[in-house]
Amino acid sequence: MPSQTDPRQLAGADPHTGNRKIDPATGYDTTGHDWGGITELNTAFPKIVIWALALTFLYSVVAWVLLPAWPTGGDYTRGLLRLDQGEQAVDGFRDLSDGRQGWLSRFEDGDFDALRSDAALMAAAMPAAARLFADNCAACHGTSGQGGPGFPVLSDGTWLWSGDPAEIALTIRHGINADDPDTRYAEMPAFDWMERSERTALAQFVADLPLGSADPESPAGVLFAENCSACHGETGAGGLEIGAPSLTDRAVIYGQDPATVMETLRHGRSGVMPAWSARLSAPEVNLLALYVAELDRPAGGAQ
Repeated sequence: MPSQTDPRQLAGADPHTGNRKIDPATGYDTTGHDWGGITELNTAFPKIVIWALALTFLYSVVAWVLLPAWPTGGDYTRGLLRLDQGEQAVDGFRDLSDGRQGWLSRFEDGDFDALRSDAALMAAAMPAAARLFADNCAACHGTSGQGGPGFPVLSDGTWLWSGDPAEIALTIRHGINADDPDTRYAEMPAFDWMERSERTALAQFVADLPLGSADPESPAGVLFAENCSACHGETGAGGLEIGAPSLTDRAVIYGQDPATVMETLRHGRSGVMPAWSARLSAPEVNLLALYVAELDRPAGGAQ
């Protein structure tokens, strides 16, 4: 016959004495389970855990009745409170939009001098302008306009087409080398026709311009005067009216070490600034232009 298990063993009884095992430290019964000298106590389930489970279940039932809870295919149950986070978000956006329309309409005509002189308006507008910049410009030009490889610095005093807000607005609206019919064009042609030795000398001359050590009377200086000064100016300070960048400023677009300049001379450059007229309204463009024009102000203006 199969052996029978002593019920006293299941109850944690001592199989030798028939008495219950009591843990001497706590006074609780034991279950009879032993893991390497560690004995399991036969303690009651904590009441605080039972209460916590009960309250959690009760809350879930209340939330199920009051709040949006269950999907129903293309929709979901709203609950007795009829809450809809999508509608709340839209209402919040409308409130925000309505609240700024009063001052945003002031930027419609682009009278930048009058706008700058209104301290209260600027205080209200600049946080929104910073958000516009972060959403539309920071990915390329950096969060503070510090620029990056291939993207101009906006926080110094050296500009393409000048740092006047009206000119900046024009660039934002129509872009550079973009698809817009009124886009601005700026292109550096390739000098691959030039002898390599001449390109090497010219690259070193251009790299020396920000350091002030370039000799305009040298053979490389003559090469610069004959091939580069028509766009970049006799001193390399840039040609604002045609979008030719300054070569004397340390904040250059692609880098100005000899190797990078050699790459530019050999292959040319043709960066693209997209046109934002389809994405931003006219007041937003003017607001953003004024914000960008102010980026160099904390640094003391032109460098």
